[in-house]
Amino acid sequence: MALMAHHPRMAEMKYVVVTGGVVSGLGKGVTASSIGLLLKSCGLRVTSIKIDPYLNMDAGTMSPFEHGEVFVLDDGGEVDLDLGNYERFLDVTLTRENNITSGKIYQAVLENERRGDYLGKTVQIVPHLTDVIQDRIQSVAKVPVDGTPNPPDVCVIELGGVVGTLSHSLFQALVTLGSPPQGTLNPCHLLRLYDSSSFMLVLKTFATFTSALSQFLVLSVNRRQSLLSKAFVKFAPSGWYRTYWFAGALNPAEPCVEEWSAMARSCENVTVPVRIAVVGKYTGLADSYLSVLKGLQHACIACSRRLLVDWVASSSLEDAKLHDMAEEYESAWSMLKDADGILIPGGFGARGVQGMILAAKYARENNVPFLGLCLGMQVAVIEFSRSVLNLENANSTEFDPATPYPCVVFMPEVSDTHKGGTMRLGSRATLIQTPHCITAKLYQKETHIYERHRHRYEVNPQMVEALEGAGLCFVARDETGRRMEIMELPSHPFYVGVQFHPEFKSRPGKPSPLFIGFIQAASGQMNGYIKGDPGTAVTRRGYRSKPPKRPETGVGYKPRGTGPRRPTPSSAGATASVPKPSVPAAYEYASVGRRPSWLPRASLLRLQAVERPAFR
Repeated sequence: MALMAHHPRMAEMKYVVVTGGVVSGLGKGVTASSIGLLLKSCGLRVTSIKIDPYLNMDAGTMSPFEHGEVFVLDDGGEVDLDLGNYERFLDVTLTRENNITSGKIYQAVLENERRGDYLGKTVQIVPHLTDVIQDRIQSVAKVPVDGTPNPPDVCVIELGGVVGTLSHSLFQALVTLGSPPQGTLNPCHLLRLYDSSSFMLVLKTFATFTSALSQFLVLSVNRRQSLLSKAFVKFAPSGWYRTYWFAGALNPAEPCVEEWSAMARSCENVTVPVRIAVVGKYTGLADSYLSVLKGLQHACIACSRRLLVDWVASSSLEDAKLHDMAEEYESAWSMLKDADGILIPGGFGARGVQGMILAAKYARENNVPFLGLCLGMQVAVIEFSRSVLNLENANSTEFDPATPYPCVVFMPEVSDTHKGGTMRLGSRATLIQTPHCITAKLYQKETHIYERHRHRYEVNPQMVEALEGAGLCFVARDETGRRMEIMELPSHPFYVGVQFHPEFKSRPGKPSPLFIGFIQAASGQMNGYIKGDPGTAVTRRGYRSKPPKRPETGVGYKPRGTGPRRPTPSSAGATASVPKPSVPAAYEYASVGRRPSWLPRASLLRLQAVERPAFR
């Protein structure tokens, strides 16, 4: 990967361009994010742009197996997963315009041509397409992304794709135009074809970088440096950045990365593990659930736990695998049963859904902490309808359009003819309506929360009364009160499903409240105080009937079942008559004076909830 400090035709803004690679996915995104963080730690305002050479308008219709997850922004943009890295590293809020694709560029040029902007001219790659690219970069780079009205000082641009391909050549022309006589930025061995020179070459190697290895790099690179995978934490103190910054006409202050260094040290010193089973459809590629993985990591840092993730292919849990691939079936169920917590992420399509339903059922019946995201919540509702309401053929109309019990249905405002950009997308308001629920305590009793959505199906509003009568509680809805947003099972230690994607707003220093609650429940730390209030005392087997040995005087937990209990519905047909108590027994707590001596400080929740404006 090669870096360039600034482009001569974009003099007002300083640009750092990261490009290169003979294959995709070598780490350009992490490199760009790390450089951006170093610049930000020097006191500069930083923004980021990802350029993707593909002809798609955005990443919304791409396969997770091919490109990894689709990251969703506040404005509803479905973008490349690298923008998630930028937001997490820089703690900024980007827009869909920060992801430039060939599809967007070609569309803009064709619209200009139809509008008559090029009358009398032959529209060509150079200069018309390249001009649109440069104009787009310059306009996006000036947009504030850090919550202040001040424009950024530096824009870090990642040029994605593989060097030397036809789709990449369009953006290569942009870098070539107006560059100094000695050449442009074209990394790897193809640099020689372009007679190029870069300020820095970043190598990914599993061996120590030696002078012997450098002999194979027949490149004109001003600065050779071995960069480790732990990015800024490892190489920021080495001082290599000074040469790079000065070459790019930058003169920032010394970077302050002590907070990140401390975070890295704490991660290395954590020894207590927590094992999470992620039951999904795309587990063959970990990048398909990159934000979920990062959200779990952020929460584990806050809870002082070492994360162990078992990727369980949901299709491997289905009964059909028992006959066809018994070993794979047994392995999948073994991982599920060994897990301290079960997480079901989002997805589309019927493949593997039955396995997700079985995983949700196992978590519900065995008091294993459960978190369902988007499809995960819908799967939990389907399982509850089948197992508790005894609706054997209950299903989502996405998987069975003819189901007699459609507990998940297609949203009426969503297009059923066009797929790209037509879902319910972006940051939306969620109103928490049950103040004593676990979610309300995790979000510090906020009544309005804003999380990012990406779905076209929802829980059927006509089945909500029956579901709640049987014990499932929908503790939060959208602003209309019609759409179910958060689901909880009060009789369970931690059984939470959400229609949104909390992982997209999780940050290393500001973990998602739901992920923190999930990790706490999975590791037996659910005793966290939230704004001075006691939480629910949870262990793997449920609520504690008594505190651990030798607690401080006056500290205790009310045993489960001491309050009014929810009646258990009969085997069939009795859900409508089941009374609903005003406050479920599981939400009643005993008073707690101060932090018990046996409760570590790391388990206390100190969440900084940031309110975002509703999308549209």
